This record gives sequence, structure tokens and C-alpha cells, in this order.
Amino acid sequence: MKRILLILTACLLLNSAFAQTMDKKWGLGLGVGGYNNLDDSSVGFMPELYLSRYLSPRFDLTLKGEMGLFNSKLVNDLDLFNTSLNLRYKFTDETKKFRPYIYAGPGYLQDNSTSGLNFDLGLGGKYYVSPATALYLEAGYINGIDATSAGKSVKDNFLKATVGVEFDFGKTKDSDMDGVSDKKDKCPNTPAGVAVDANGCPIDTDGDGVADYIDECPTVAGVSSLKGCPDTDKDGIADKDDACPEVAGIAALKGCPDSDGDGVADKDDKCPNTPKGNKVDAKGCPLDQDNDGVLDADDKCPTVAGPKENNGCPVKEKTAEELEAERMKVDPVYFDSNKSVIPASEKAKIDKVVNLLKENGNYDVKVNGYADSKGADEYNLNLSNQRANTVVKSIVSGKINKKRITQKGFGEANPATTNDTEEGRALNRRVEFELIKTR
Repeated sequence: MKRILLILTACLLLNSAFAQTMDKKWGLGLGVGGYNNLDDSSVGFMPELYLSRYLSPRFDLTLKGEMGLFNSKLVNDLDLFNTSLNLRYKFTDETKKFRPYIYAGPGYLQDNSTSGLNFDLGLGGKYYVSPATALYLEAGYINGIDATSAGKSVKDNFLKATVGVEFDFGKTKDSDMDGVSDKKDKCPNTPAGVAVDANGCPIDTDGDGVADYIDECPTVAGVSSLKGCPDTDKDGIADKDDACPEVAGIAALKGCPDSDGDGVADKDDKCPNTPKGNKVDAKGCPLDQDNDGVLDADDKCPTVAGPKENNGCPVKEKTAEELEAERMKVDPVYFDSNKSVIPASEKAKIDKVVNLLKENGNYDVKVNGYADSKGADEYNLNLSNQRANTVVKSIVSGKINKKRITQKGFGEANPATTNDTEEGRALNRRVEFELIKTR
């Protein structure tokens, strides 16, 4: 008897790190209780020890040994010994702390110096006080066997009640070492060190589909393309990086719009309607580097001040030759179509030539006649000569020596502009002057 008590005491010291589940399939149970012989109403002390094996979320298989001690009607310490192999049905899944069950199975009973096959059945419940340990309470019935006692045939049947503790153990595979076995792990390749939920998947606090360990905004739902951060204005820039989160903009300006495309965000642009192509300053206004009132976009000399009339470039003093050439320049005389008569509106130009020749005796003049492209080549050549001749006669009539004049007709050659339009052809029907210094 002392040996039995020592064994039971040692079992009480057993512990394990895991509850009996599909991962940790073994359980060792140790219980104490009492029994009642239904035939003679005797009672006794009944310790038990069992080893259980997890089969499925609903079933365990249990090998149990029970001893009936100190029966009130007997002198002997040991009254009976029963061994049973029970199937245990669990009413709840392994996520619950309290797990009620029923059990039944065949056994082998030693009673009244007789042994034989029997069965037992009962109900109970386990309550897990920690992941390692469960307390259990159980009530059951043990069916007796036919035996002879004091010359009489007897069959002892028993009721029993037991309280005890179960320690569960076993080894399971957890490839990604996240604390969730491969059998339960719905995300079996979670990186090391990542916090996971009961399914072994990385925790996603804000429920946006981006796990916390890669979510740059783990407490606010966002989009995967922005690493879990929200994008209120849907411009592709996360709100945390967006200087204008309520209005769509461009990445180059931290998510702010630039209506005139000058590179300055609208919120900072003091000239929001700058024409495209203009370089601007930090305030978004067109540049005028030389402060001459001509914007750089229109300024042909953007770094040197100059008048608008000279395209922003400084005015150069002209040489004597340039001034002389300008002074001696006369615009062409234009003619009506198919005419060689000088229009009244053009006679002032001829008068200017006459006056220049009178004032500058060291100059002669070349008179060149032209026609547009209408008509035959020979006709146009003759027409251009007639125009030149008419102009020469007008100059001579102003008392200019004809020896100072040369003339030539070129027909439709050397057009001043296109002959494809009426406006162009009008500019090609002309006589040009070239005042030449002779000495």
C-alpha cells in the first residue's frame, strides 16, 4: 500500500507546458474519490490513474486504472482493481476552458478474488486552470462480474465519484516557430518574430488586409499599395506623406496640386495662372531676372536689361554705316495686278528716292522690277520691265540724271513671299530700290 501511495504522490508532481489538443495529444490524469457497492451499500476510497490519447476534436481514448480501498464491510485494504479502455466524447471544442464529456468502454475487473471482463460508463468535465493543467470532476458506473463470496453467488456493481487533475503533453511541429502548430496554422510561413493570431496569421490591427509588421499605419485602415496607409484624396500618396491630403495632387509636390504646371503648389502660388512654359520664382510668378519689365519667357536677353521694343535686349549704338544704310533705305513700290501704272498711294516712295539722290550726289540707284506668278513667264518678264521703266521715268521727271539710274526686270523670279495667296501675290508685284554709294 505504501508503494502505491508513493507512486500517486510522484504523479502529482508531473506538469507540462500544453493542454491536450490536436497538437499535444497525450494526457496523464490522477484522481481521488469514493465508490459505493450497490449490492451491500459498502463504501470505500478509490484513487485512479489514466493515460489519454487525443483522437479528434470530439474524441479521446483513455486507459484507466482504479482501486477500491478501505471498504467499510471488509478488513482487507484492497477490495477491487478495475482497468478500462474508454472512448471519451467531448461536447465542446478545445478552445473552451470548461469541457464536459461522457465516456464508456470495456474493462477488466478483479473483485472477490475473481476477475473477468466488464464495462464502465459515466460523465464528467474538465476545467483548464492554465494551458498546462486541467482539474476534472467525474461520476461513473462500474459494472460488476459474477463471483462467489462466503459460499454465495454475487455480482458487485459500483457507483463512483472522482476529482482529479490532468497534465497534458506531447510534441507538435511548428515550422515557422510562431507558437501555432502546422496543423492549425493558416499562415505557415510567417517570418520569425512576427506576432500572430490564433490561426497563426500575422496580426492586422486595423483589418485592412496588411499585416501589422509591414503596415506603416497599423492602427488606421489603408491600402496595400501604400503599405497599409490611407489615401483620402486617392492621388496615390499616403495621407501621412501628403501635404494636401484632402485634394489630389502630384508626388513631386508632396501630394499638392499645381494647376498651372509651373512646379509651385497652388497653396504657395502667388501667380496661379502663369502661362505654360514660363520659368517662375519660388512664389510661382514668372521670372524677370534683369527686372526690365520683359518676362524671361519673352526676353531675348534675360540677364541684361533692355526695352520691350528691343525684346528685352539693350539697345546697341549703330555704326555710321548702319545709320547711313537706314537713312538711304526706301520701301518698295507696289502695283495692282497686271498693271505698270504707279498707284497714287505709292508716289511718295518715289519722291523719297528723288530727294535722297538730290541730297546725296555720291549715290546712284538700281531699280528692279518684279511680277507675281500669274501669267506666262515671258509676259511676267515684260511686265516687270515695264514697271521698272515707269518708276525710272518718274525719277527722271524729278530732275535726276538718268545716268545715275540702272534698271532691270526679273519677272516672277525672287518672290518676296508666297504666290499661293492673294496677299502674297500683292507683295510680289513690286519695284525695289537699291541706293549705291559710288564715291
